[in-house]
Amino acid sequence: MNVTDRKIVGALIGIDGLLLLASALFFDEKVLLNTQIGFLSASLVMLGSMKSYKRMVDARVEHEVITTDIDRDVIDKLEDPHDLYSEERVEEPVEDMRTAIKEEKKRLKANRRTLFEILRDTKGALSLYRIGAYVLLILGFLYLNRHGLLHLPSYLLSIGLPPLIVAFMLVSARVSESTPTHTKENV
Repeated sequence: MNVTDRKIVGALIGIDGLLLLASALFFDEKVLLNTQIGFLSASLVMLGSMKSYKRMVDARVEHEVITTDIDRDVIDKLEDPHDLYSEERVEEPVEDMRTAIKEEKKRLKANRRTLFEILRDTKGALSLYRIGAYVLLILGFLYLNRHGLLHLPSYLLSIGLPPLIVAFMLVSARVSESTPTHTKENV
């Protein structure tokens, strides 16, 4: 576990402690239970997602699998699958409609993704870490709802905190990496 991951886990534990203290002091047991189940399950989802994507990237680096598409990125392919809004594409006048249709079908077949490419791109989403964390999130919600303990405002607040904490910690780590440190020798 690298330094940033340790800081994220430490921040999540610290905020959970503050949340636990505030819930115990100012609210009833129902709110305390909602905040803890929501916060812990959402934290596991965030940590599981980070772990699964890290493993996926490490595996790609180890096997030297570099997926770069210079012409179009994945989002562009999803938003414009037929390349209608491309600035680089020049429309040529078509003499025969049948040949134009055949050429377009051939071009679309060339853009099809194989099963291997689909599985490679969804490997991070289908990780056992993420799936297990989401199962815990769903089971926690169902438990609270089934036993009449669900307090939606505190549950939603506690689910929303871990993504914010992780995003803040990642951004602050990135900023601290890019900020030069000044020492007496440098000045």
